[in-house]
Amino acid sequence: MQEPNELIKNLVEKHGRTRNALMPILQDIVAAKQYLDPSDIAMVAEELDLSAADVYGTATFYTFLDTVPRGKNVIRVCKTISCYMSGKDEIINALEKVLNIKVGETTLDKQFTLLTANCMGWCHKGPVMLINDDVYHSLTPETAIEIVQQYKEKSKN
Repeated sequence: MQEPNELIKNLVEKHGRTRNALMPILQDIVAAKQYLDPSDIAMVAEELDLSAADVYGTATFYTFLDTVPRGKNVIRVCKTISCYMSGKDEIINALEKVLNIKVGETTLDKQFTLLTANCMGWCHKGPVMLINDDVYHSLTPETAIEIVQQYKEKSKN
């Protein structure tokens, strides 16, 4: 992985120095590092000639721009009314039990973080969860556990 200063300079070079470049730069930092730390926010602000408060406000507004370290596998369960009616609470309960954490927490081994998120665009196939960039729909508590077990197995190899 690149040094943070080098990464941000390369992203500014790639996306430009306009306000419109802010989101793609923040997204690319999160893709590279899994989260934005305060020094990333300060450097992006400096590079784009924006206030740190503006960059921080943008970063904290969007669910997928994490400003705290997360686990290797970030599980986001949709919390909209559609998924609620389809059984999202049962999915969350099953995941909390199998991971031994609550929503908002990360496992001790730093492999999993469990979060909720607003609509993922799969309302017709709820309940839905996203693990990193992979979408899983039409879940039951059993299938959610099976999917997490597959990720656990991958991390052992």
